[in-house]
Amino acid sequence: MRIRATVAAVSGALALSALAVPAAHAAAGTAGPAVTFSNVKVAQGKSIVVGAKAKVVVPVTYTLTHPASLKPGSFAAGPVIYLGDKITAPTGFQAGDEPGACKTVSATVLSCTASLDIYPTDHDLLNSQAGTWKVGGLAVDAAKHLTWRGDLGYTKVLRGAALTVDASPEPVKKGAALTVKGTLSRADWSANKNTGFAGQSVALQFCKAGSRTYTTVKTVKTDGAGNLKTTVTASVDGYYRYSFAGVATTAAVSAAGDYVDVK
Repeated sequence: MRIRATVAAVSGALALSALAVPAAHAAAGTAGPAVTFSNVKVAQGKSIVVGAKAKVVVPVTYTLTHPASLKPGSFAAGPVIYLGDKITAPTGFQAGDEPGACKTVSATVLSCTASLDIYPTDHDLLNSQAGTWKVGGLAVDAAKHLTWRGDLGYTKVLRGAALTVDASPEPVKKGAALTVKGTLSRADWSANKNTGFAGQSVALQFCKAGSRTYTTVKTVKTDGAGNLKTTVTASVDGYYRYSFAGVATTAAVSAAGDYVDVK
C-alpha cells in the first residue's frame, strides 16, 4: 500500500507535481506554511464507497486561513484522510493527485475545493482499513516544507457491494411457489475483485406493479459463498429485489428489481 501526499512546487513556472512523502519526513525538517484548515467536508458528508478496481474521486470543500503576510501563491494545500493516532505517523493515508483550488474570501481566508483520489488497483487500501478515517490537511511551500493538520473530522471509507436477484419461474401461476435467488458480494481490495459476503442478513422486498414502493417480505441470510435463496407465494404482478442495509465496513446496496408476471 502506498502512503502518498500531493504537494506542489509553486515557484514561477514550476508545474504542479505529486511527491511521495514518507511518514517519518513529516516530523522532521523546517516547519511549513502557517495555515489552518476548517469547515472540511468530505464527499458532501456521505461515506466514500470504493469498489474493487475503479478509481474513486472524492470531492472535498474546506476553508483555509493564513497570515496576511503569507501570499496564497507561495504555497499549496489540500485535504487528506488518514488512519492512526497522529497524522504525522499514519497507518493509512489518502490524498489528492493535485492541490486544491481556492478563491479569496478576505486577506487571510480562502474558500477551497479539492479531491481525494483513491486507486484500488494500486493497493491504496487494505480490506482491514475499511471503516472510519480521520480528516486532515497538508500544506507545502516552494521549498517543500510541510505543515500537517490532523483531527479535523471523520469520514467513512467502505468496501463497495453488489447484489443480484433472479425470481423464477416466469411467468408463474397465482398461488404457486416462486423461488428467488441472488448473490451478495463486496470489493476485495487485496485481490481487486468482488467476493461473496457470507453470513449477512438481506431483505427480500416486493414492489407491486404500478407502484414505486418496495416493502420487505422476509429476511434471508447469505450462505458461505454469499448466495441467497428463498421461496414465496406468487400473488400479483410486481418486482422482487434483495436489499442489503450495509455494515460498518461495507456499503448498502439494492439489486435492480426482477419483474414477475403472475397468471
